[in-house]
Amino acid sequence: MTQLADSSQPPVYQGQFGEFTITKSDRQGVIIYRSSLMLAALCFALGSALVLWKGSNQGVLQALTPLYACFCLALGVALATIHIYMASLHRLLQLFWAVGVVAALVLAIQNPEPLVLTVYNNPATIFGVGFTFAALTGIYFKEAFCFDRLETKFLTLIVPSLLLGRMVGILPVNMERFLLISWATLFIIFGVRKLVQAIPPDIGDKSVFEYLQKKEVTSNG
Repeated sequence: MTQLADSSQPPVYQGQFGEFTITKSDRQGVIIYRSSLMLAALCFALGSALVLWKGSNQGVLQALTPLYACFCLALGVALATIHIYMASLHRLLQLFWAVGVVAALVLAIQNPEPLVLTVYNNPATIFGVGFTFAALTGIYFKEAFCFDRLETKFLTLIVPSLLLGRMVGILPVNMERFLLISWATLFIIFGVRKLVQAIPPDIGDKSVFEYLQKKEVTSNG
């Protein structure tokens, strides 16, 4: 998109299907998206640090469940406010998130032990809760594709490698620890970089959204 200069009015951008402006609501949406991602990154990093530092402590393991709930909530808000041109892909990522959250709730309710222990001791459960991380990987992939971010390119590979490797039991413990540390570190880097990025690129070309919305209405009508 191209900005059309006019100092007396809000910036007007030339999109693929016409001109558009960025409103206060648009900016607030981006801020919420980025803040939610940062909160999810902090929850994940803190949870990972606790597991690696005192993973055998029962109190620590119990504390990971509400921390994971906070992570899921923050990720859900990010998925609600992210700008993705393909509405079907956007809905698919939200569906993945919902399936993973429901799976985690069922596991937490049915098992008296901490959720992290249930998942760790029963790798097959990753097939359920892993949907949430598939949605997160979708965000990483979108950011890598749109902004060519190096950390999200690595994250797009690290997340499925760790989860699938754990699920089928092919990764040694040291490799799992390395991938987890890498994931947590790169997620924090990603979140911080998003906070300082210019807002308009995260909004994208609003004329494309409007065009696709009109096209969907026409096809449904």
